[in-house]
Amino acid sequence: MPQHALSGVLNFTALALFLGAGQCLAANDLHAVVDASVKPLMQQQAIPGLVIGVVQNGKTQYFSYGVTDQDTRQPASENTLFELGSVSKTFTSTLAGYAVATGKLNLSAPASQYLPALQGSAFEHISVLQLGTYSAGGLPLQFPEEADNTQRMIGYFQHWKPTFAPASQRLYSNPSLGLFGYLTAQSLKQPFDQAMEKTLLPKLGLLHTFITVPKSQMGLYAQGYGKDGKPVRVSPGAMDSEAYGLKSSASDLLQYVQANLDPARLEQPLQQAITLTHTGYYTVGDMTQGLGWEMYPYPIARDALVAGNSTQMAMEPHPANWLTPAQPPRGDTLVNKTGSTRGFGAYVAYVPSKGLGVVILANKNYPNGERVKLAHIILGAMDK
Repeated sequence: MPQHALSGVLNFTALALFLGAGQCLAANDLHAVVDASVKPLMQQQAIPGLVIGVVQNGKTQYFSYGVTDQDTRQPASENTLFELGSVSKTFTSTLAGYAVATGKLNLSAPASQYLPALQGSAFEHISVLQLGTYSAGGLPLQFPEEADNTQRMIGYFQHWKPTFAPASQRLYSNPSLGLFGYLTAQSLKQPFDQAMEKTLLPKLGLLHTFITVPKSQMGLYAQGYGKDGKPVRVSPGAMDSEAYGLKSSASDLLQYVQANLDPARLEQPLQQAITLTHTGYYTVGDMTQGLGWEMYPYPIARDALVAGNSTQMAMEPHPANWLTPAQPPRGDTLVNKTGSTRGFGAYVAYVPSKGLGVVILANKNYPNGERVKLAHIILGAMDK
């Protein structure tokens, strides 16, 4: 076994023994737990920079490691901007919830109601909710290359035919959630980017979360690195803003988590929006599908959470067991979402009943399972 891998095993073993002692962690102890977990992970996965934010009963802490750019060697911090990848889907879903709360969007309506170009297509028989829960009938993970642009994406939907009966199967899909966001913007009668950057993000108090990073903030935008170690940032694609386009800092993202933990401090339409995103619509194994968010009973075993965020869960269809009526938000739940672009990896998890949350942002796309294990250790350390 390579020395660095052995070091990681020893660190995790020591950590498990430490946590097993049932101690309540002080701030310094939590820092030791995070250090013991993060440092071997960054070495094993060749992650240039990684930032963790945690919240416990309203109190926040940040742990920053490495650099935002391997050339400039600028240290990563809670203000560094990272690409969120599919964590963006939770923001899109919150915007949809806001459109519902303000009477603009009906989740039960057919998708074609909000986009006349879809009349006469399969989307006359697919609801807005089914798009928002990846159950439209088999939309793929990605747009086909020839349709992955603004000019051809609507034509792709006009000709698309379901593989499964709508509502029967969950198949994780950027085109599905992307169209969900696109229809939300249509209902608000605004371009999606405008609705997100000028309406939702300011209402959430998020001043350092962007679809398009302003020139004045580019110095904070981390350089991403691909699996080959080469620099890369997200490139334009069909419905990219809706599905995977946001950039944010650990500080802003943790504020977003706090809004989800305690929505009562927000204006009424946003309270209703967040409640809607935390509503359970169907189950697949241990996972309950919300809007954007995916939820699990808490406490949950690490391996079950890893399985719920696995490649198999994302790439393969799974029968959807619908909850009738939909399940209102529950406190004894872990809410989570992973996100990746070619050069970045993100993970968010929080437990409303405990007032606990963790965000993990890195400028390298490394395996979801490693992010989940790290978050599981941190949440377990705080929940003592």
